[in-house]
Amino acid sequence: MNAQIDARPPREIARKVERLGVAKAQTDTVSLAVLAVLAGAFISLGALFFTVVVTGSTLGFGATRLVGGVAFCLGLILVVVAGAELFTGNNLLAMAWASGLIRTRDILRNWIFVYVGNVIGCLGTVVLVVWSGVAGLAGGGVGDTAVQIAQAKAGLSFSQGFARGLLCNALVCLAVWLAMGGRSVADKILAILFPITAFVAIGFEHSIANWFFLPFGLALDQHEAIQASGIVRNLVSVTAGNIAGGTLLVAGVYWVAYLRKGRAS
Repeated sequence: MNAQIDARPPREIARKVERLGVAKAQTDTVSLAVLAVLAGAFISLGALFFTVVVTGSTLGFGATRLVGGVAFCLGLILVVVAGAELFTGNNLLAMAWASGLIRTRDILRNWIFVYVGNVIGCLGTVVLVVWSGVAGLAGGGVGDTAVQIAQAKAGLSFSQGFARGLLCNALVCLAVWLAMGGRSVADKILAILFPITAFVAIGFEHSIANWFFLPFGLALDQHEAIQASGIVRNLVSVTAGNIAGGTLLVAGVYWVAYLRKGRAS
């Protein structure tokens, strides 16, 4: 098969992720902040799309989750193809760090700036969506669905949130990994589609998406069904799980497989 149209092999993807990690760690603060806010907004739009699509569905549990998962893919497609900085995907910077190409403070700077920017993008989108009245669609059904989603997330225990966050970001980072193997926009979209649909359909937890789901549900909650303590527990546990999943299960495993012997390997 023509090497120019075939997907990049895993070893080449590993080198690409390593180089990209160095570039991301060196990105100037203004660019990093702007792209991080964009990513938060993009993921929020995917989350909103999911909420609208599953509202009032009569397809049954599995089929509804499947369709909703496809809708949620919008967020990561926008991040990867349009260009933005997403905290969960940036957990792959751990590969460049493990190779000694960036320092600990470089990776922490990136993660902190990007996480904060993502949160700002999510909260800004919540404000705009509430202002727009989208929750009133389907006779208020979209708003009811948003509250139910947030209530379910806030009801998870710390261990559940951590485990679901870990498994979620393993799939998110694998989606980013696969997209880097593609050579066209269509390749990248197809690479993203299955891992992201899977994590959403299964019910795993994405910390940045939850910065939209939880505040949006809270803003619409007229019966105080969503507890602030549950929101904090979810965001802390899921963020920790996302970091573990991305750095250990994807970046760590592939670094050991392809990069541990040094750049001469």
